[in-house]
Amino acid sequence: MVEQPLDINDYLVDHPEATFYVRVQGDSMEGVGIFSGDILVVDRSLEPQHSSIVVAAVFGELVVKRLEIKAGTGFLLVSAQSGYEPIVVNENEDCTIWGVVTGSVRTFR
Repeated sequence: MVEQPLDINDYLVDHPEATFYVRVQGDSMEGVGIFSGDILVVDRSLEPQHSSIVVAAVFGELVVKRLEIKAGTGFLLVSAQSGYEPIVVNENEDCTIWGVVTGSVRTFR
């Protein structure tokens, strides 16, 4: 039996025009299985929800964190690894949620 060629985009991408790949650097999200060197699938068309893993631009630097929305006071960007303080964000902060992480790819080289 011959199978059709595998296109990873068919499995990981729902919105091709709004989906990007980002390579991870650092260990702050290892607690949820995201490791340095992984490639994240990021969908910019999705509305971030409480507990979404997001890519955010904080003071010009991209970070990967779990979003915790605090009613009326802003939100937190939280690491999945102990030793990292949450990033507290209110409307006065220079922070933009860039996209929602929908998957990851890892190679074993």
